[in-house]
Amino acid sequence: MHKLTLRDLPLKGKKVLMRVDFNVPMDTHGSITDDSRIKASLPSIHYALEQDCSLILMSHLGRPKNKKVKELSLKPCAEHLAKLLNKNVTLAPDCIGDHVAKLANDLRPGDVLMLENLRFYPGEEDPKAHAEFVKSLAQLGDLYVNDAFGSAHRNHASTAAIADFFPNKAAAGFLLEKEIEFLGKTLNKPERPFVGIIGGAKISTKMGALQALLKKVDVLLIGGAMAHTFLKAHRISVGDSLYEQDYVYNAYFLMNESRRLNIPLLFPTDLLIAKSLEAEAQTKIIQVNEGIPEGWHGVDIGPKTIQQFKQALQNAKTVLWNGPLGIFEIEAFAMGTKTIAEAIANLKATTIVGGGDSIAAIYAAGVADKISHLSTGGGASLEYIEYGTLPGIEALSDAH
Repeated sequence: MHKLTLRDLPLKGKKVLMRVDFNVPMDTHGSITDDSRIKASLPSIHYALEQDCSLILMSHLGRPKNKKVKELSLKPCAEHLAKLLNKNVTLAPDCIGDHVAKLANDLRPGDVLMLENLRFYPGEEDPKAHAEFVKSLAQLGDLYVNDAFGSAHRNHASTAAIADFFPNKAAAGFLLEKEIEFLGKTLNKPERPFVGIIGGAKISTKMGALQALLKKVDVLLIGGAMAHTFLKAHRISVGDSLYEQDYVYNAYFLMNESRRLNIPLLFPTDLLIAKSLEAEAQTKIIQVNEGIPEGWHGVDIGPKTIQQFKQALQNAKTVLWNGPLGIFEIEAFAMGTKTIAEAIANLKATTIVGGGDSIAAIYAAGVADKISHLSTGGGASLEYIEYGTLPGIEALSDAH
């Protein structure tokens, strides 16, 4: 990576403004249900504090739509981080303003201040129209570090625009550095065979990544609800299944492209279908060429497809997986996703899994420790595959 990293900055005695990704899932009681994103930021936080600086952490949480929403306060994140660090973490009542500026100004080396949810202000998501917001954030610190890979594809105030205020002082944190190193190496010099697995609900959000992957992989496996859009392109009935009518032509184009490049594009040959999207629903296995009958939903890949996908994976030396292969949150529809997760974990290969649902599936299968790299950013990793860089990376200072 040709950008400054946290190690390159003179941290001693400085106020370090660090963008982290604490956009974590919470239950209805405001308790964090998965703290992996907070834990992923700890190496950068520990390192900075060891260098005798003070830390000002910035993050968003959820989609408050530019309003202060009590349920989307970062208070639970500040409290959880304090437990993980075993030290006090002060939550500012806001992210900008005189009071916040005073809290930042009074920090001593070793202190940690967390700003309140950045998305309470329109300036976070629209920095061009709200330059004062970006400036107010920037004035809180002496140095800037971006360690929020999960948000690095956003051209937002705290992930990109703010870096302009820190010439030669805007660096990548350890998590961002690690993500780029893994993805860059995998995409630019993969050990072959290189197998891509793309699932999830929508082809619309992954079209660019699918096109880019076709030029890099040796075989591409397609599952999840997005497979239904490809079935439509084959003129196969999908019953009441989720699919994207506006992207049927794109699916058709992608299939033609795979033939042109001579890269196998593997789709499900059989499916588990259900009468409703509930755990106790009536289910049956169908062959894909029969089509999904009206009133039924495709909910998982079938047993034949599981075997075909496992076979495609068996000699793989590099695997990139993004998106579950069925509605894995419901145990009755989780077999395909779980079995493929286990198959990937048992490979002697470099394995990268990205996207919240895929990572949740890896944890549910109990194989997280066997994956080479769990990417904290689903959308960010897909955009990196598509463009080879991200706004949050481009904004950082170049290494000398």
